[in-house]
Amino acid sequence: MADIDAANPPSNLRRSVSNTIKGSAGNLVEWYDVYVYSVFAASFEHHFFSPDNKNADVYIWAIFALTFLMRPVGSWYFGRYADRKGRRAALALSVTIMSLCSFVIAFTPSRLSIGEWAAVILILCRLLQGFATGGEYGTSATYLSEAAVPKHRGFLASFHYVTLVGGHVLAQALFLALMLSTSKDAIGDWGWRLAFAIGGVGALVVLWMRRTMDESMSQDAIESAKKTKDSGSMVELLRHYWKELAACFLVTMGGTVAFYAYSINGPNIIKATFAQSDPVTGSVISLVALTILMVLQPIGGFISDRIGRRTLLVFFGVGGTLFTWVIFTVLPHTTNAMLSFGILTLGFIILTGYTSINAVVKAELFPTHVRALGVGFGYAIANSAFGGTAPVFYSAALHSGQVPLFITYVTVLIFGSLLVYLFLLSNRGVNWLDHPEEMRRRKDSPSHRVFPMGV
Repeated sequence: MADIDAANPPSNLRRSVSNTIKGSAGNLVEWYDVYVYSVFAASFEHHFFSPDNKNADVYIWAIFALTFLMRPVGSWYFGRYADRKGRRAALALSVTIMSLCSFVIAFTPSRLSIGEWAAVILILCRLLQGFATGGEYGTSATYLSEAAVPKHRGFLASFHYVTLVGGHVLAQALFLALMLSTSKDAIGDWGWRLAFAIGGVGALVVLWMRRTMDESMSQDAIESAKKTKDSGSMVELLRHYWKELAACFLVTMGGTVAFYAYSINGPNIIKATFAQSDPVTGSVISLVALTILMVLQPIGGFISDRIGRRTLLVFFGVGGTLFTWVIFTVLPHTTNAMLSFGILTLGFIILTGYTSINAVVKAELFPTHVRALGVGFGYAIANSAFGGTAPVFYSAALHSGQVPLFITYVTVLIFGSLLVYLFLLSNRGVNWLDHPEEMRRRKDSPSHRVFPMGV
């Protein structure tokens, strides 16, 4: 194992790729654990809530949203931990927590055996997983950005969302495999438990892998962090880097609501449309479209290394503002498989303008000593407010006949972020990852503009 000096970015492409694989593997498993819940929700809800309860599906999605309340807490704890003790140690701890909770959910008795305690255990485990995920996002985004070769940073950092989407793809693929090999009743009986158990085993494998990856903070930086109270300090972040934190929040706002609205509600809409006529077709469409979204991430990152990050963000902002109504107005009434696939895939192409580069965009905003905290906390606040709530808001909108209101809500948030991309960000310029000394000098200058994005 070795250290990577953040002040002198890595130049060894092979080693950078190795660290990217090891760093992103944990991201894959953690997000599989997040999405296995959403994919199998309809299969296990009766184990925790009565089938006679008409609001059972709303409760299940409310629990999904509730876990996002823990993400800011997790981002604070793990961001502080990572900025003071190193990225590798924080990543190992987060994946350990994720693994344990997946095993507990897999083996939790149903409500028929232990009554309401089944739901209580589910909620507690999901809260802990939300805590771990809050730490995973900021720390892994920081690690992948720091460990990447500068001229390929967009491409390599894009694997943050390759694995994030990949977790969803794996969950969908497992659901489809179970659907083809067993019955719907079997999935509801034991299939969902197998899905959570696989996540727990996968997390243990990743824990072993993460022990061998390089630390992206140099030993000098870690030693310095131990001697100062500024590293990983919320006071330091809010006092001296609040503008950068606000930028991180605003960049995330539209992207996160679009990601959860498109990637969770979109496939669920298609599966519901084909549920009675051809459920396998609905699952296949969702799986293939999500796989395409995963493959698009490095393409988006590669393009950003050539034309700049801001250009892709503007592409997403304009596309999302115009296309959201199609996802939620046209798609639910589309019974043609190819047309459904085309609509969802086009939405995912638009979404790639944000997802492929958002990790590196945020990492470039902060200096090393508060980077994991700043990236994680700025993301987590926006994610908790707008991302995790999107599925439950949509479910509630369906029940109350207020889908147009939901469409307006998502569109306004995306447009708000578009204004940030247009007027507060720039494609070229120095940044904290590549030019820390110059950024420090500019930070002390009264005329400093805090929002430049490097290429």
